[in-house]
Amino acid sequence: MFEIEYFHERVLAEIQSWPVDVLADYARLVELLADHGPHLRLPHSRPLGEGLFELRPRGRSGIGRAFYCFVVARRVVVVHAFIKKSQQTPDKELKLARKRARETFDG
Repeated sequence: MFEIEYFHERVLAEIQSWPVDVLADYARLVELLADHGPHLRLPHSRPLGEGLFELRPRGRSGIGRAFYCFVVARRVVVVHAFIKKSQQTPDKELKLARKRARETFDG
C-alpha cells in the first residue's frame, strides 16, 4: 500500500474544486494508485519521464490531470493538478509539475 501526499494544500484544494464527476473518478484512481503504485498504467496513469507521472481522471464535465512522483518509503506525492481545457497538456502546467517533482526529490 502506498501513502498519498500532496506537495502543498493548494494542490489538494484544486482537486477538491473539480466537478463532482471528475473528482469521483480521481478518488477511484487514487485508490488504485495507493494499491498498485508504479504498476498502475494506461488508461489510468502514464509516465512522463524524469520520475513524473500523470493520473488521468475524467468525467462528463471534463478531464483532470494530477501529476505525481514516487518518493522513498512507499510514498506518492501529488505535485500539481488542473482541469484540461484542450487536448494538449499546456507546457506551463508540465513545467510547474516537473519543478515541484525536482523539489520533492531534492528534499
